[in-house]
Amino acid sequence: MHKYKAPAWARTIYDTSEKLTEDFGGGPRHLKIAWVINLHKIITLFIIYGMMLHFDNFSTAAWVYLGLHGIYGYCWLVKDFGFRDGSFETRVTYGGAVMMYIVLIAWYWLIPYLFISRFVEPSGPVLFLAIAMHTQGITWMIAGDCQKHFSLKYRKGLVTEGVFRYTRNPNFLGEIFIYASYAILANHWAGYLVLAYAIMFFLSRMHVKDESISRYPEWDRYASDSSRLIPWGLAGAIFKPGPQQ
Repeated sequence: MHKYKAPAWARTIYDTSEKLTEDFGGGPRHLKIAWVINLHKIITLFIIYGMMLHFDNFSTAAWVYLGLHGIYGYCWLVKDFGFRDGSFETRVTYGGAVMMYIVLIAWYWLIPYLFISRFVEPSGPVLFLAIAMHTQGITWMIAGDCQKHFSLKYRKGLVTEGVFRYTRNPNFLGEIFIYASYAILANHWAGYLVLAYAIMFFLSRMHVKDESISRYPEWDRYASDSSRLIPWGLAGAIFKPGPQQ
């Protein structure tokens, strides 16, 4: 029995995206979701560098952007090869793979286009903020996925310790940090719109996930002790005084 029901808007987005990206066009399912996503991660470095060549933009800021967004994909590949999310083993049709790019992942390439084509030169504090957010984002994403993978490998059920003690979605938190860092660098309304689109998609999956895991008897306590996204309780844990010696 599920104790939490995802909002209608979240369920609609989730179901529609699943149908489009898995079954579009019909036919056999030959491609794993992981293969489709990994191709995106591999070629993003070269697409961004191609933008630099096309616009003859080899500023320090452009190289920094390439180092962040381009290499993020290879951080993802290390994670995928080490502890792939089981849902990425799902197979999709060829049409579904194409729709995955059209509906979801290709939009992220708009942000480097806005950054490089406009020759944006971020200030020092903006560069600091973007790099800091990007570093935190990769840490949260990989820590969350690693913990979930090995926790579920040896014990099925709710994962309520470690980073999951504070947020039920450390991986989505990390990805939001990562793509927010790119949007901050581009500093264009269209880039922020892409970020908002991604956040809406992530939120729909968070709600559906809550509906799924609310079937466990520990759900009520876990839901009250953790947050859906922002790890509010982490600050209290950091500054909580330790036991007296």
